[in-house]
Amino acid sequence: MKHIYLYSVLLPACLAAMPSETSAQSPADEGSEDIIVKIMEYKDSTDTFITLHENAPKIKGTPDVPRFAVHGKEGKYYMGIGANIKAVGMYDFGNPVNNDNLFVTSAIPMAQDPGNGAQFRFSAQQSNIYLNVVALPGSKNQLGAYVSINFLGSGYAPTLQLAYLKYRGFTAGYNYSLFTDAAASPATIDYEGPNAFACQIHGNIYYEQPFGPQKEWKAAVGIDMPANSFTNATHTSTVTQRVPDIPFYIQRSWSGGKGWLRLSGIVRNLYYRNETAQKNIDKVGWGIQASGMTPIAGGLSAYYQAVYGKGIASYIQDLGGTGMDLMPDPDNSSSLDPVEAWGAYGALQYNFSPTVSCTAIYSHVRTYANSYADSSVPWKTGYKYAQYILGNVFWQVNPIVQVGLEYIYGRRVDFDRSQAHDNRLQAMLQVSF
Repeated sequence: MKHIYLYSVLLPACLAAMPSETSAQSPADEGSEDIIVKIMEYKDSTDTFITLHENAPKIKGTPDVPRFAVHGKEGKYYMGIGANIKAVGMYDFGNPVNNDNLFVTSAIPMAQDPGNGAQFRFSAQQSNIYLNVVALPGSKNQLGAYVSINFLGSGYAPTLQLAYLKYRGFTAGYNYSLFTDAAASPATIDYEGPNAFACQIHGNIYYEQPFGPQKEWKAAVGIDMPANSFTNATHTSTVTQRVPDIPFYIQRSWSGGKGWLRLSGIVRNLYYRNETAQKNIDKVGWGIQASGMTPIAGGLSAYYQAVYGKGIASYIQDLGGTGMDLMPDPDNSSSLDPVEAWGAYGALQYNFSPTVSCTAIYSHVRTYANSYADSSVPWKTGYKYAQYILGNVFWQVNPIVQVGLEYIYGRRVDFDRSQAHDNRLQAMLQVSF
């Protein structure tokens, strides 16, 4: 794929100053400080493309380098402004999930009103606009900035997706947690992706450092703003959190970075209020994870992740916001305990050509929350596990247009053995600039 970049200090002034093909540059022009426009064609291997790509988040299926970028004087500043316009039509049948963009298996309704077993919906809320900026590229003081906004708010309200800065191995802002291996999740039309994906976006700062003879190793540590969801007992209450979550990882890459295995961990301090004792209680949550991608043969690759822990429900996509970080101790109405949970997914992706690919995913999440209940919290009949199965195909029609077709099956099972399922068939048209 070729990308055309527009280089200038100020884009409007440059456009006004653009010389025609027949005009000749005078000696006076060569020595002046006037802004000069150059429209040049670059391939993906150029420094500009690589620099902006490395500054962007590693989200599969979402173009992160715009087709036009602005160069500062002497090449010391790159700024790209891009957009992905994504239109999705979907048809659900079974117990339809009430979300046009996120197929959340924990949100599959366990009961359905008669006559509501299917629905057709359309959404363009996943469309996004982003700014990708790198100052002093290639130097030890290189500074990167990235901001992305989508329209997943109510009524297509603009919503901040990501906003962060990068400098000398540090990344700070509103970004994926270091416990999230974003590149290990294959491309899907579904904005949610596998229900077992360990994904959390919030305020954080972390430090990453490659090492080894070929920089094939990487280690990182950071701090995350706490992300908690508790279910209170009769005599407990929620209090403000005062200790950040601490994620870390070590990663080994091969095949020029096309394959990798990451081992991650996270430690959390979970505070709640014991109303009987009139004091705050701190419970420790922890999680471990293995994730990565492996090229198998030809165009076939495998993506995978397995996560396990206690008190980390907020970091597993299907369990976020379900109150399963801490839940009531069945033997003490003034106590909460971290909930044990795990999730795993595997995916195979095959590239038929540089423009056509297909993916198959199986994902499973399970909790052990049935023992955490008192008379006021009916969790003994709540979420036990869920399955997520997906198949899709993408076709890059041309450098800016992509289409896709996807099928998703989701199944939720509760502790009382009741279950419900939903099927979603969706098609996508995406135009990227």
